[in-house]
Amino acid sequence: MWRWIRQQLGFDPPHQSDNRTIYIANRFPQHGHYVPQKFAENRIISSKYTVWNFVPKNLFEQFRRVANFYFLIIFLVQLMIDTPTSPITSGLPLFFVITVTAIKQGYEDWLRHKADNEVNGAPVYVVRSGGLVKTRSKNIRVGDIVRVAKDETFPVDLVLLSSDRADGSCYVTTASLDGETNLKTHVAVPETAVLQSVANLDKLVAVIECQQPEADLYRFVGRITISQQIEEIVRPLGPESLLLRGARLKNTKEIFGVAVYTGMETKMALNYKSKSQKRSAVEKSMNSFLIIYLIILLFEAILSTILKYAWQSEEKWHEPWYNQQTDHERNSSKILRFISDFLAFLVLYNFIIPISLYVTVEMQKFLGSFFIGWDLDLYHEETNEKAQVNTSDLNEELGQVEYVFTDKTGTLTENVMQFRECSINGIKYQEINGKLVPEGLIEDVPDGIQPRLTEEEEIFLKAVCLCHTVQINNDQTDGICDSPWRSNGISSQLEYYASSPDEKALVEAACRVGVVFTGASAESMELKSCGKPERYKLLHVLEFDANRRRMSVIVESSSGEKLLFTKGAESVILPRSTRGEVEKTRIHVDEFALKGLRTLCVAYRKFTPKEYQEVEKRLFEAKTALQQREERLSEVYNFIENDLELLGATGVEDKLQDKVQETIEALRLAGIKVWVLTGDKHETAVSVSLSCGHFHRTMNILELVQHKSDSTCAEQLRQLARRIEEDHVIQHGLVVDGTSLSLALRQHEKLFMEVCRNCSAVLCCRMAPLQKAKVVRLLKTSPEKPITLAIGDGANDVSMIQEAHVGIGIMGKEGRQAVRNSDYAIARFKFLSKLLLVHGHLYYIRIATLVQYFFYKNVCFITPQFLYQFFCLFSQQTLYDSVYLTLYNICFTSLPVLMYSLFEQHVHPHVLHSKPTLYRDISKNAHLGFKPFLYWTFLGFVHAFVFFFGSYILMGEDTSLLGNGQMLKSNRQMVRVCVVGRAIQK
Repeated sequence: MWRWIRQQLGFDPPHQSDNRTIYIANRFPQHGHYVPQKFAENRIISSKYTVWNFVPKNLFEQFRRVANFYFLIIFLVQLMIDTPTSPITSGLPLFFVITVTAIKQGYEDWLRHKADNEVNGAPVYVVRSGGLVKTRSKNIRVGDIVRVAKDETFPVDLVLLSSDRADGSCYVTTASLDGETNLKTHVAVPETAVLQSVANLDKLVAVIECQQPEADLYRFVGRITISQQIEEIVRPLGPESLLLRGARLKNTKEIFGVAVYTGMETKMALNYKSKSQKRSAVEKSMNSFLIIYLIILLFEAILSTILKYAWQSEEKWHEPWYNQQTDHERNSSKILRFISDFLAFLVLYNFIIPISLYVTVEMQKFLGSFFIGWDLDLYHEETNEKAQVNTSDLNEELGQVEYVFTDKTGTLTENVMQFRECSINGIKYQEINGKLVPEGLIEDVPDGIQPRLTEEEEIFLKAVCLCHTVQINNDQTDGICDSPWRSNGISSQLEYYASSPDEKALVEAACRVGVVFTGASAESMELKSCGKPERYKLLHVLEFDANRRRMSVIVESSSGEKLLFTKGAESVILPRSTRGEVEKTRIHVDEFALKGLRTLCVAYRKFTPKEYQEVEKRLFEAKTALQQREERLSEVYNFIENDLELLGATGVEDKLQDKVQETIEALRLAGIKVWVLTGDKHETAVSVSLSCGHFHRTMNILELVQHKSDSTCAEQLRQLARRIEEDHVIQHGLVVDGTSLSLALRQHEKLFMEVCRNCSAVLCCRMAPLQKAKVVRLLKTSPEKPITLAIGDGANDVSMIQEAHVGIGIMGKEGRQAVRNSDYAIARFKFLSKLLLVHGHLYYIRIATLVQYFFYKNVCFITPQFLYQFFCLFSQQTLYDSVYLTLYNICFTSLPVLMYSLFEQHVHPHVLHSKPTLYRDISKNAHLGFKPFLYWTFLGFVHAFVFFFGSYILMGEDTSLLGNGQMLKSNRQMVRVCVVGRAIQK
């Protein structure tokens, strides 16, 4: 407990070094004075409060709000000094607001505690004292060997030691972590893979050295040192050895692993990222209005206090018989009396600040958000997906969007890939009826007969079938070698799974035309080329950056040849290729891109025994390094992936989603600019932009691409700015690639922004994920401060989704990470138009009216109180009964406007959807700007004067009703009675 307190205060940081040393089964050295490192307990804590800190912590958080803190001060003032109203008038509404909020937050936290207890108390099996011991998840310690059975989730982050498979491999799905439903293969090091029994594992003497915990799900750097009788063996550990908490074991009977990260140090817990608090324009306006009303309140209180003393300075009002001062009052300091009177007036007028505004607005947002999920127009029947609201704080922001940043693949397109064309050895091919046919030739091979592949065609298809991350459903692998072909030559028995639709489409295409990928393990990959089974030993997998620019595998054929197969973007592969038809392939790649196809280049390299020995040595050194492992691996990969022989290129089609063109056009009519941010090739991206209506055929397309220096980039930007100025009548579209964008943002940000603002549409291609977020931030922080929206479907879109004012995830085929990190989620891009043009429009109008009305009604309510002071000698006599003061904001005026703000439709939704230009009427926070605010405030004062003086005139100049029902004559007598009443209160 004391250690935990010291850690929270920062005196005892849990990690004293960059690495942690873990003794498997907690067999610590027996010699010397070894002090074990201290690690976190395996408790997941997602709750915010405990029984002991709930009241103080919750109260502290609630009183950080300006309005709550203000009413607390008013309530304390009422308790400390003599004020015209009862402390109940401020205390009861404040108590109601604080209590309702505390109950809501307490209930939500109780649910989190309940979920935490279920997780922490889950039964697990741990190897201890030579046997399996059943315990609870929270009792697992770092170094324990844990057993996990099929379909169970991993209770901690484990380094895989062994499985029921001889090669030590297992299959895992990480759907709950990153949304990817495909099976991932993890593998143990050979020395521990053979330890498949508890008895053998109990004898294992080994030490794991690895990095300290970090949130990156795909990064793990470590090594294991295994002590054997005559030597110590060191093996590298990477992400392929790490089983993450929250992932699930599939298609494997059981595994054993050693706990390396526990509790809140697991990668899953470190990814409990509380999203950066996004504040809507309405909330900012509310805070500004509150400050203005506080100024009005202070002005009225100061003015009333000054007028009171000015009036009482006259001799006749100094000390009348009915309000004689006590000795204490006569002898007290004038400054103290002035402060006391000022505070009393402050209490009297404090109801000009609407205490229930925040609660009502939160209720409106929370209840209003259900309409999005209930909207059948946002329901996608094919996938059975409805719109999802992850945060209701930004509902009205949907009506203020000025820029939309969208991904292309899976957002504008279906992300359902279909193989169309390929280039092999400088010759273009198409697939016709399951046969690979050179362009321009008519294939006359009869159905049912698979044509003989040439050597170039076969090695190209083998490269496609060996260099990928595709998995096969194990239940369907039996009998593959018996009859893999239908009568038309297409394989009928394999079911492939892949996180990348491109890879799946290519492997399936190769299967159809003659080379079948039939299986893979941690040690080998199996093919069937033209009916002949082949096995390749898998030596190394080289996956470069997260944007999948290239990927390589090193395999050993049955003849002992060491081969490297590489695929990736042409900008990466072609410069590394020294042999093959490079120029012809480059032309073909450009042709594919102009048709809107996604392109990849494929190459390979044969290693001599000496070359491979050097490769093996460098890889081992880089993989076993604990410091700067990624940088060292990158250097080695660049050394390996060189001097390649180009085999060819592929072209895969990704069809547009339904009604994308209509949606983009509707957004454009609504005054919203659309930017497309994609990692695709320049030509591919432009082709898709034209086909989806992002670029018009009549639009002047400007380009900022392939710049390598600041000077050329700056000069091109200046030329583009001049062209736009000269041709300001026509619309312009801008195309910029990732390299040029980096140069533009480095020193010419202002010039780049000027060009972009004058373009109707912008297309950014060859973009890395962080570049997408940087572009969004650039627009977001520009002088105009436009409201931005980012929409995407993949993990590479998360950064821009979180950066934008509003983030929308598409429920696509690239996992659920974008959906999990978004504010709203929809099934298709076409739903964006109704989400913004209808729901966004209505939400904004409703919340704007709600906020303005709250300030208006309080002006109407409290201004008569201020005017009344002129008729009671500023004696601080209250105009309203205490019960009415208490219930006015809580019940009388909050509930009706809440109903209005939930159901009001000033324009029919169909009209809003069919006439996008109506969206322009509410842009730039039109209904919550300074002018509308002044109008509502002025209206409040006018109505207050009408209410007060209208009642005064109707009641007559010389008549008034007393509490006992008698009539009181003369104005002076009424004033005296008011002052006498005030004196009696004192």
